[in-house]
Amino acid sequence: MSSLIILKNNYLSYKCLLIIIISFLFLQSCKDNAKTVKAETATTDVEISEDSISKIEPIAIKIEKQVTPLTSLKDTTFVRLADYSDGFEYDLRYATNNNFLKEKVYDCAECYTRVKTVKALLKANEEFKKSGVKIKFYDCYRPNSVQYKMWKIVPNPQYVANPVKGSIHNKGGAVDITLVTLEVEELDMGTDFDFFGKRAYHDNFDLPKEILDNRKLLKSTMEKYGFWSTRTEWWHYNLQGASHDPIANFKWNCE
Repeated sequence: MSSLIILKNNYLSYKCLLIIIISFLFLQSCKDNAKTVKAETATTDVEISEDSISKIEPIAIKIEKQVTPLTSLKDTTFVRLADYSDGFEYDLRYATNNNFLKEKVYDCAECYTRVKTVKALLKANEEFKKSGVKIKFYDCYRPNSVQYKMWKIVPNPQYVANPVKGSIHNKGGAVDITLVTLEVEELDMGTDFDFFGKRAYHDNFDLPKEILDNRKLLKSTMEKYGFWSTRTEWWHYNLQGASHDPIANFKWNCE
C-alpha cells in the first residue's frame, strides 16, 4: 500500500515537472518571437532614413469641392458662376486698373451673382454656343461697398450709380458682357467696355454691318432669356425683375 502511494506521488511530481518544462519552453518561444518582431521593426526604422524620405514621391490628394445644385438653392442666393460652368470667359476689369476709374476697386477677380441670374446666363450661353460664340464677363455682382468706392472716385450719376440708391449690379441682377468665339477671339462691338459715348449706343446704327450684327446677336439672345439692355451701353444687361431685389453687400473670400 505504501509503495502505491509513493508511485502515485512520483507520478504527480513528474506531471508537474512536465507542465513546468512545457510552460518554460512556450514562454521562451514567445520571447524569441518578440525579439524577432522588434528586430524587424528596428531594421525598418533604420532603412527609412531622412535621405530615403526625401526620395519618396509625394502623393497628390485631390479634394473635390462639393457644389450645391442650383435646384436646391433659393433664387436669391449668391453663387460663384465658375462653380456651375467652365463655358464662360472672364476679364473682370474692376479687379484691375484697366477701367474708366483707372483704379482697382475689387480685392480679387470673381464673378458672383444670384442663382436666378446664373440660371438665365447658363441658358443664354448654350444658345450662343450654337452660333460658335460664348459670353465673356467684364463685371457681375458688385458689393455695395465697392459702389461707394467707385462713387468716391467718380461721383457722377451719368457714369456711376449713386450707392445710396444702388445699382442692379449691387442687387446681383446685372452683368457687363461681350461675346468671344469658342477659340476666345473677341467679337468687334465697336467700342471697348465702359466707352461712354454715342458709338456705344444700341440705337446708333451708323456703324459697320459686322458690328451691328454682333450687337444684334448679343441683344436678341440675352432678351430671349429674360434680360433687358441699357440704351447707352451695349455691354450692360439686367435680369428682368432684378430691380426689385434688395441691395446687397455680400463679399466673397479672396483666399
